[in-house]
Amino acid sequence: MAEAVAHSASLERDARNVNTRGHDDVHPGQIAIGVIIGRTSEFFDFFVYALASVIVFPALVFPYLDPLGGTIMSFALFPLAFIARPIGSQIFMGVDRRHGRGTKLTLALFLLGTSTVAIAFLPSYGQVGTASAVLLAIGRIGQGLAWGGAWDGLASLLALNAPPKRRGWWAMVPQLGAPLGLLLAAGLFAFFLGTLSPEDFLSWGWRYPFFVAFAVNVVALFARLRIVVTPEYTELFKTRELTPSPVGATLKAQWRNIVIGAFAPLASFALFHMITVFPLSWVAVFTGESVTRFLMIEMVGAVVGVLAIIASGLLADRIGRRSLLGYTAAAIAVFSGFAPQLLNGGHVGETLFMVGGFILLGLSFGQSSGAVTNNFPKGARYTGAALTSDLAWLFGAGFAPLAALLLAEHFGLIAAGAYLLSGAVATLIALGLNKELARRLD
Repeated sequence: MAEAVAHSASLERDARNVNTRGHDDVHPGQIAIGVIIGRTSEFFDFFVYALASVIVFPALVFPYLDPLGGTIMSFALFPLAFIARPIGSQIFMGVDRRHGRGTKLTLALFLLGTSTVAIAFLPSYGQVGTASAVLLAIGRIGQGLAWGGAWDGLASLLALNAPPKRRGWWAMVPQLGAPLGLLLAAGLFAFFLGTLSPEDFLSWGWRYPFFVAFAVNVVALFARLRIVVTPEYTELFKTRELTPSPVGATLKAQWRNIVIGAFAPLASFALFHMITVFPLSWVAVFTGESVTRFLMIEMVGAVVGVLAIIASGLLADRIGRRSLLGYTAAAIAVFSGFAPQLLNGGHVGETLFMVGGFILLGLSFGQSSGAVTNNFPKGARYTGAALTSDLAWLFGAGFAPLAALLLAEHFGLIAAGAYLLSGAVATLIALGLNKELARRLD
């Protein structure tokens, strides 16, 4: 183990020397490339599993249940990654402090790739019985631990290197990975669903997106390491701008900022799954419509989401990030009151729901990283931002598909908006109560 760590450290030094040649600093645009590639790879992994939890796992792992029951059981496993994520952050922060970010990222992305590929080899219930669900749960927990460790601080580095009057623009860059990852994942599943028979898809076709996810992780690792080992990043580490502080001490000293920071972007995090995973489950279980066609609608929505995230950067620099988060949270609250019912409106209603939802998601989610990053003092920024992000995903998104599906099943589609409404209210309260957060975001 000591030899492996020493070898990793020497590789980091070599990479640092190579990347020093030919340029004296790293501009925000250069950092943005690594950020976008890294976030796209993470969200691609995320959406490959999320889509499979609707399209594949109910039939593969829970075939003894009806489609609704199988989907509910599949969604019950879905939050395991979000529960494991803060634990992964704590484990890998220790690795970061002892052995450096290069080692941490390498181990975390290796675990992520291994967990994802392991799911690709998942045996069916017909082959191993209930062990299939146990193996799926283990793979999902592995993904969550890895996502906690994959926090690289690049979004913080990007924010610190951005011009003061352009911070809203650069804050949206990491968020582009979400719709880009969805676009790739939905495209792959749509292709295999559209070209294979149902039997072939369920037997082997669904596994290919998980293999692709592993390959994307390898590319992303090198792209992120190239930034992590630059002299500028090392200098920020030395000046405690991005120092991994102990998790326990950070929680004790910064718990107020962590709680407020977790609730401030909750509206966009709740909306995240309400327009990606939940509507697909509703269409697959209750409408009998083509899943492939709806995946195409999701791809259109993802493109709209990219444009809306870009627009959020322009708007945030004009009216302030806090104002934009507040306005979009209010709009999401209104959206939650009527929009879910559009899913019963056929192709036109579904398209309106998805496009409208992705516009709101892009405008709000595009600036949520600003709320997460800038609410901490220098020494706690790196770990505090990671923990805040972990908790925001857990509270806002982890249980969203399951909660929305259960509410819709028992009380109708209008009730599915209740979960989304709660996120919007939490955001408005967080932004209103924390004056320090308000000052730092504007």
